[in-house]
Amino acid sequence: MLISVIVPCYNEEEVLPFFHEKILEVTDGMTKKHGCEFEFLFVNDGSKDKTLLLLRKYNEADERFKYISFSRNFGKESAIYAGLQNAKGDYVVLLDADLQHPPERIPEMYEIVVGSGAGSGEVYDCAATRRVSRQGDSKILAFFSNSFYKINNKISNTDIKGGAQDFRFMTRQMVDAILSMSEYSRFSKGIFSWVGFNTKYIEVGNTARKAGKSNWNFWKLLSYSIDGFTGFSTAPLRLASILGTLTCIAAVVAAIVYLIRFIVTGETAGGFYTLMCTVLLFGGLQLLCIGILGEYLSKTYLETKRRPIYIVKESSILSKGQKHD
Repeated sequence: MLISVIVPCYNEEEVLPFFHEKILEVTDGMTKKHGCEFEFLFVNDGSKDKTLLLLRKYNEADERFKYISFSRNFGKESAIYAGLQNAKGDYVVLLDADLQHPPERIPEMYEIVVGSGAGSGEVYDCAATRRVSRQGDSKILAFFSNSFYKINNKISNTDIKGGAQDFRFMTRQMVDAILSMSEYSRFSKGIFSWVGFNTKYIEVGNTARKAGKSNWNFWKLLSYSIDGFTGFSTAPLRLASILGTLTCIAAVVAAIVYLIRFIVTGETAGGFYTLMCTVLLFGGLQLLCIGILGEYLSKTYLETKRRPIYIVKESSILSKGQKHD
């Protein structure tokens, strides 16, 4: 049995030595206990530090440590897809290099997925971690994160567990299903849920980075959440239609009220501030609806261009300069 461990990397120079030591400790223990073999596939997403140098070093010392290096930063979603596309294992583990996804959880995941397949109980195709504590994060970030899952699950047919992480142990069948979704604009959390399969969630707390700084900030997370909304729901488009209908009705009602007022009292409607507020309201609603349409149109535009999801510059697996789409 071969297990592929996929690790997306972006400027992870400071934390990689700690991760390398910990992942070897965990997987060597699993090899002794279960006899399973491992391959480690690191995807360097255009790092600007010495991440690639470390990956070359690990590959030279141990051929199980393989790497793919992009020509530039394509984003974590592209790195995840590249890792899944090149993994050869019967089972696949996906986790981050910053140790916020503790490798010590992998044996537990193994027992859930592989053990269930051996007839020990309910059969699971995937084991994933779900963060139930936001300790260490700002209250604003925690609020928006929790709100995202609640809103997404109400407007979309794809149910994403609150706090679900990318840290997963999956069967080959589930990985192949994920790879069949080859869209350019990717939102993995939604894809993991959309393909189905039986998933067991392990509740975990918030783990701080072992070293280095996170590459995520509020605006990147906001952009990521918008990708999630527009990637798996057309509700925002319906919202634009509803807003347009309601504002038209409001305008007609207001016109009727002013007309009746003029007939009854002879008083004409006036007021500079009333006019400005009305113009700003309708103008803002129009821009909002145009913006929503623009989000969907931009995704359609990118999909029709058929650009590759990532481009490989260097790899211990593929020939130099080989491209993937």
